[in-house]
Amino acid sequence: MVEGGLIVVKIGGAQGIDPGPFCEDVAALVAQGRPIVVVHGGSHETNVISERLGKPPRYVTSTSGHQSRYTDRETLEIFAMVVGGRVNKLLVEQLQRRGVNALGLSGADGRLLEAKRKSTLKIVEDGKVKILRDEWSGVVERVNVSLLRGVLAGGYVPVVAPLAISTEGEMVNVDGDRAAAAIAAALGADTLVLLTNVPGLLRAFPDETTLVSYIPRDEIEAHMVFAQGRMKRKLLGAQEAILGGVRRVVLADGRAERPVLRALEGKGTVVE
Repeated sequence: MVEGGLIVVKIGGAQGIDPGPFCEDVAALVAQGRPIVVVHGGSHETNVISERLGKPPRYVTSTSGHQSRYTDRETLEIFAMVVGGRVNKLLVEQLQRRGVNALGLSGADGRLLEAKRKSTLKIVEDGKVKILRDEWSGVVERVNVSLLRGVLAGGYVPVVAPLAISTEGEMVNVDGDRAAAAIAAALGADTLVLLTNVPGLLRAFPDETTLVSYIPRDEIEAHMVFAQGRMKRKLLGAQEAILGGVRRVVLADGRAERPVLRALEGKGTVVE
């Protein structure tokens, strides 16, 4: 039986993740009276639409080794259309079908998420360090806690798209895992669940038999060496959540049946 306080769950936007079982779990938790905030991605859907619009995605690796989408203004507007629009509202629809009174928001609405814009990005490409300009991404620095608490108190389940507003009023793209971590820390969540398309952190990616099932909170940095690609961001989000006071973070398989309930039972990589 799942017990405890507020949880924040981030469902990834990678290909192969079916939102149906995820929504069933959210409905089950809401029926138990468990407060929950949903954060979602949408990378695969954005890539598909970007290709159709003749603006194929460009992924870059920062000098710190983190992979991210290069977001110029046109890419930002496509991302907002797809993730803040289609992905968000289809997820709200699936939750509503299951009796969950979901309320779709982006982090830009009501300054739910405030971020510092990174107008330039230092990357490594072809073995060389380069500077990319016209970048419209950012890092969350403030969460509008009163807005989220008001939504929760009204009996709604917030469904948050990873967009934010800068201090200058500019919309920016933010990393969904780190946004979820910021929300979890700001709300004093008991547990943060980050769902992805692998079972958790793997010592020898992509061998799923090499799952790291447990990471003590003081050994997160030492495990960064095993994180490949997007997993680096998830582990960084886990670290930020733990440092922000979240009791437990679980990196879990979003492809599984009962993905959220399994994660809350400790299936995946537990960081605490």
